[in-house]
Amino acid sequence: PKTPKTKLEKESAQRLIVVLEKASLETVKAGNSYELLNCDDHAHILRKHKREPADCRPDICHQMLLTLMDSPLSKSGKLQVYIHTETNILIEVSPHVRIPRTYKRFAGLMVQLLHKLKIRAANGPETLLKVIKNPIEAHLPASATRLGTSKTGDLVNIREWVAASVPADRPIVFALGAMAHGKAEVDYVDRYLSFS
Repeated sequence: PKTPKTKLEKESAQRLIVVLEKASLETVKAGNSYELLNCDDHAHILRKHKREPADCRPDICHQMLLTLMDSPLSKSGKLQVYIHTETNILIEVSPHVRIPRTYKRFAGLMVQLLHKLKIRAANGPETLLKVIKNPIEAHLPASATRLGTSKTGDLVNIREWVAASVPADRPIVFALGAMAHGKAEVDYVDRYLSFS
């Protein structure tokens, strides 16, 4: 799929940019190696540091990435995904990446990314995942419509809303919460929606 390269293409191409907010991607030393902190394998560490187990759910981010990257929108080259972690790390996901199907492999990949700051393709020079500089606003097109999702947002029927509101000449940004509960409140969003 052809991805927009120039600034003009990024500003005017019809595409969807998804930012997975408050993703729980954090490494922890377990024995001699590092692992992705999660509520199932590291309950003792969470108790020791008085942290809520529901706040350490990297499996949510994994499932969201699998769903997004398998979508027809992604296959057609009209999807760009960013991950913004709870610890304020910003990750750019290449449209050409294949997210590991199993959680264990995904966790290993994320640990490698968080330590080396980028993941390259095995058979070429392309960077598939990389840690990029904050803030997220610097990477979003200025002309984009910026939306968030929340159960307290404006209630809309998704099919009717898409038919009436999706512009043909500029991108749309969606901020989605990649956490177990709560609202992903971010200051770059213009309007919050709730889908029926």
